[in-house]
Amino acid sequence: MIETVVFNDAGVTTYTEDALAEAKAATGTTWVRVYDATPEEIQTVADTFGIHPLAVEDVLNEVPPKTEEFSAYSFALVKAAELRRGEQTFEEEVLDRTVGAFFGDDWVVSMTTVGLPVIARVWDAVERGDERLLHRGADFTAYRIIDVVVDGYFELLDDIEDDIERSEEEVLESTEIETLERLNSVRRDLLAFRKIAWPTREAVGTLARGDTAHVQPETEKYFRDVYDHLVQVVDLTETYRDLARGARDIYLNTLSQSTNEVMKRLTVIAIIFLPLTFIAGLFGMNFEVMPELAWSGAYHASLFGMTAVAGILVGYFYREGYL
Repeated sequence: MIETVVFNDAGVTTYTEDALAEAKAATGTTWVRVYDATPEEIQTVADTFGIHPLAVEDVLNEVPPKTEEFSAYSFALVKAAELRRGEQTFEEEVLDRTVGAFFGDDWVVSMTTVGLPVIARVWDAVERGDERLLHRGADFTAYRIIDVVVDGYFELLDDIEDDIERSEEEVLESTEIETLERLNSVRRDLLAFRKIAWPTREAVGTLARGDTAHVQPETEKYFRDVYDHLVQVVDLTETYRDLARGARDIYLNTLSQSTNEVMKRLTVIAIIFLPLTFIAGLFGMNFEVMPELAWSGAYHASLFGMTAVAGILVGYFYREGYL
């Protein structure tokens, strides 16, 4: 779809898809929202605003976040991320969607392969006549688009934090395989999200430093605020990776300790039965000439001896805390 609005101090005007050139020439800031569009529709927008084909290709091919400067506009590519749950409690995946923001002196083109709720929130604010957007230029609209995308990162990290806290509680109570699978899933999610957060921070840093001609000086401070948020996001990502790694180490140590306890008990049982096996094997040998072989009380004596040896060993291991 292609949706177009032109907004200024006088209000908001909606244009049809066939009136892109008219909307671009209108007084105010023109915002064209492109999503779920056909190649022909995308090409129409690109031709109208002079967007380079390679930049459009970057959005469609979902390349890593970046910022590029062109003579007539600036191009910022970021990733909207969310945590998608699977059928099992430990199944989850970081799902990212590419958001391309092209902005010139008085126009903005946002391009996504699918409709995104985060972009829709900014669009709805424009349609409602939000004064914070109407009185500022195209660069501020681009800032708001990037800002809502970055705000979504904190929601994703909050969900991951909940998973880590739940896993930390589980590793202290049990060594179920699902706990390890959940921890491995969290670590994969953090690694995937790290590949999004790091390049996004660099891309926004270019806009925040004033290296882009189409970002007004009064708007740079807003991009710096987004950059600060991304620094915090990256720090939280590294912190959660350490927590997940620590929880996994605790799980493996707990599992190893549990295995050691099982082996200790099995060893105690083996030691108790070892002398009993020796006694039974000794007196079970098939020889005619053997001491006590013809003694009528030999059977009971051997049973008594085995019971006594077993009792002594059990008492010893109990006193040492092995049982």
